[in-house]
Amino acid sequence: MKGLSFRQRAALVLAATLYTAAGTLHFLKPEAYLRIMPPYIPWHAAMVFISGIFEIVGGIGLLFPRTRRNASLGLIVLLVAVFPANIYMATNPIETGSASIAPALRWARLPLQLLLIWWLLWCSRPRTTVTVM
Repeated sequence: MKGLSFRQRAALVLAATLYTAAGTLHFLKPEAYLRIMPPYIPWHAAMVFISGIFEIVGGIGLLFPRTRRNASLGLIVLLVAVFPANIYMATNPIETGSASIAPALRWARLPLQLLLIWWLLWCSRPRTTVTVM
């Protein structure tokens, strides 16, 4: 992880672990993801599995310098793509099985997406060095 600060490396490993684990859950517990799929999105099961594959591939890709930036950008595209599911979960708690989650927490997922995007951009960007002449 040459060119990254210690904090960036730690954040990168954490992000890789979390995205890989989340992607794996798409296969182990697909019901939770299927429930939050908005009705207007076709092929719910396929979308859950495809997004799980992309999370796993993106998470692993973060660990390698040659694929890190593309993995980061791919995960950002994925975060944008799944945003409608987060909105659906926040606005339809009974249908999505999230009624037991406090409304503030359901709605907090929406701005959290921006933080996750920033995190991916920050931890995958090499430090810039300034040379003084």
